Amino acid sequence: MTEVIFREAVRADLPAVLALLADDVLGRTRDLPEVDEAYERAFADLDADARNQLIVADDGGELVGCFQLTYIPGLGRHGAERCLIESVRVRSDRRGRGLGRTMMRWAIDQARERGCALVQLTTDKQRADAHRFYRDLGFVASHEGMKLAL
Repeated sequence: MTEVIFREAVRADLPAVLALLADDVLGRTRDLPEVDEAYERAFADLDADARNQLIVADDGGELVGCFQLTYIPGLGRHGAERCLIESVRVRSDRRGRGLGRTMMRWAIDQARERGCALVQLTTDKQRADAHRFYRDLGFVASHEGMKLAL
């Protein structure tokens, strides 16, 4: 096994990223998504936006994890940015070996270096293991999140 590196995703990574997104407790009930025009457009939009980074964990050319960082400006906290971490996934055969913790520490370091005042994330209420994982990293369930499907 080589050393895992974190880098911004490129278009060629899109099929592997979609497979990672489907490879979790909720995604297993869905069909593996195929790269289509909507995914191509979404990737292009992310790639062009300086406030968004789609990051992959690359182990010798194999993608073993991914997450998205979004930097949100605001007037709260004296005008500081906050970093939103989303779509955190570790390939199922790599879970439980510290990769997720390493990914999250890397993401937090990126936010700190950028000058963000805080890091925030959401996690589905059905993901009990994820809740435990994030608490172990120091995250606090300080707010109740809500969504409205459109």
